[in-house]
Amino acid sequence: MLGSTHGTLTTDSRRARVIACGEQPGPAVHGRPAEVDDLDVSGRPLYCDVPDLDRFFRPESVAVIGASDAEGRPNTGITRQLIAWSERVGARLHPVHPSRPSVFGIPCSPSVANLPEQIDLAVLLVADPLPVIEELAEAKVKFAVVFASGFAETGEAGAAAQDRLTAAVARSGMRLLGPNTNLNAFERFRDDLDGPAIALITQSGHQGRPVFALQELGIRLSHWAPTGNEADLETADFISYFAEQPEVGAIACYVEGLKDGRSFLLAADRAARRKVPVVAVKVGRTETGARTAASHTGKLTGADAVVDAAMRQYGVIRVDGLDELQDTATLLARARPPRAEGVVVYSISGGTGAHFADLATEAGLRLPVLSEAKQAELHQWIPEYLNVANPVDNGGHPVGDRRGRKIIDAILDDPEVGVLICPVTGPFPPLSDRLVQDLVDAAERTDKLVCVVWGSPVGTERAYREVLLGSSRVATFRTVANCITAVRAYLDHHRFVAGYRSPFDQAPRTPSPSFRKARELMRPGQQLSEHAAKQLLRAYGIRVPREQLVTSAAAAVRAAGLVGYPVVMKASGARIAHKTELGLVRIGLTSASQVRDAYRELTDIARYEDVPLDGVLVCQMVERGVEMVVGATHDPLFGPTVTVGLGGVLVEVLHDTAVRVPPFGEEQARDMFAELRGRALLDGVRGRPPADLDALVEVVLRVQRMALELEGELAELDINPLMVLPRGQGAVALDALAVCR
Repeated sequence: MLGSTHGTLTTDSRRARVIACGEQPGPAVHGRPAEVDDLDVSGRPLYCDVPDLDRFFRPESVAVIGASDAEGRPNTGITRQLIAWSERVGARLHPVHPSRPSVFGIPCSPSVANLPEQIDLAVLLVADPLPVIEELAEAKVKFAVVFASGFAETGEAGAAAQDRLTAAVARSGMRLLGPNTNLNAFERFRDDLDGPAIALITQSGHQGRPVFALQELGIRLSHWAPTGNEADLETADFISYFAEQPEVGAIACYVEGLKDGRSFLLAADRAARRKVPVVAVKVGRTETGARTAASHTGKLTGADAVVDAAMRQYGVIRVDGLDELQDTATLLARARPPRAEGVVVYSISGGTGAHFADLATEAGLRLPVLSEAKQAELHQWIPEYLNVANPVDNGGHPVGDRRGRKIIDAILDDPEVGVLICPVTGPFPPLSDRLVQDLVDAAERTDKLVCVVWGSPVGTERAYREVLLGSSRVATFRTVANCITAVRAYLDHHRFVAGYRSPFDQAPRTPSPSFRKARELMRPGQQLSEHAAKQLLRAYGIRVPREQLVTSAAAAVRAAGLVGYPVVMKASGARIAHKTELGLVRIGLTSASQVRDAYRELTDIARYEDVPLDGVLVCQMVERGVEMVVGATHDPLFGPTVTVGLGGVLVEVLHDTAVRVPPFGEEQARDMFAELRGRALLDGVRGRPPADLDALVEVVLRVQRMALELEGELAELDINPLMVLPRGQGAVALDALAVCR
């Protein structure tokens, strides 16, 4: 559980550093350098400027280094595509080749130094880009693209070569895409499509193809950033940039690994502030996926639970499949904000409606029962024997008159309804044709979301190809699962951004008074004894039981009298992690003789197990409460993380935990409890009173502060169990383990 060596500087020295977003040294930073006030107390940036990528996507001048028109050469096809792309964006293209006077009839420069004008974008078609980067720096080129592979994706030697490339770019002042990237940024985008667009970011070019193909269904795509190994420009840069573009309605990402956790969070925060949805497939849910991703792009995929929590904190919508990425990004880009969260299912079959309602409800969508007045209104056009409470079963959509349209309009006019979903399991003309047309016509007159699931495996029907896909107001899906996933993401996103408050605005910038006391307790590279770990908690205002550390049986008896019977006795030493398993705990002691016996037993076991002790703790016995665990550890990508879960001796068996990445506020701390399967224990079960949630929140926030302030010195902290007492009585840390970096 120990973290990596990243971030081992002390808090004071980290804060003194002037760093850029993502902590990249040198002049090639994301906008202006961060001042001390732009760093949190752990030394991480709280602000990032948006990189100006206008001249990357729409340059005025392009140089192609290694251009070719020789038949059969890979560079020839690439050069031809870049010429066509330059013409589309209105850029002047300059081939560069040491021995060719021209390429495809365009005059060729023998070197970068001989280029006839200032270059916005240089595309490198060379195996070794490093010498060319230095030439481009002298020519003050703004952007470069490196296609060459053989870098961090290949192992240690490749990683070292990529480090040299990164350092050269940092010295140059220009920005670089790649290496190990491709031509996706220079594709032909359709310019005849209207409406909000999807901007695409991928670390694997092929994985972006399904989203790019959405243009054939009438979905506008504005940009494609194939980030490759991210030696310089990374996913976070493009999220920040795309979030500022007025034409972008949603950002779709395929991510194999994150370059820097804080950079990603700041980019996601920028998108959340601007209410721009970010939908992402993130590889690495399994060990196999993580291994494969590392071999592909040379990235750390990150502990998946931490990645998942970080995305959820900042409103990034994580999906699993590329089909889900397509459908969810499309809906979020094009749909207007919801007027209400109620979902109504409208079906021509009672079985279809019931099946869909089961799946939707299980996924967390709310299907409200329509009012008696609304049901009576619907029964004007639907037979009385059919259920219209929700799902609405029409028994067969009317085709001979206007009743079908009146049914749909009546449902959409209900103020509780924000989404109407009509699953069509298969085409059944003319009924399905009229149904689809009525839904499209109704969608044109409402600002509420209308969705159709066209379940036909064929997909060549006119109702689908022309009517549904021809409408920009109806969201059309091919599967029930994707529809439910997208609608849930749509409602979650708008709920999230409506109440979003950036945690970076309130993040602590200066150490608290507790910090100095806590640092005196640190023992670099060592585990603290329970007694010392509890002193650390006391320094941050976290309540611990009354207790005394003793080194004799007689002192134990005196301590028990002062603490008050019954007492708990525990061996205390820096090398003890699991006292219960070693038999080094005695509880419920009620007399002096029991205390004497317990002292001898504990010290005898410690000698037998060869466990050095700094003494025996005589502790107040605290019962009536819910045992929780609150901890902090270090993630290689995101830095400090805070975990809360059900505690006690079975914590590693139950594994019922929730994670957050600092900084976060009280609301996010409370949201952690809702993620626990055992949340009901905190609310009170079987006659037990509700637990003191306010006290639990306070402990979580204090642990967060400790994790941030001691980020360079504290590798791991576990408070287990934290006994959360009944409401109004607080929470007590009964045991604690702390490991120093």
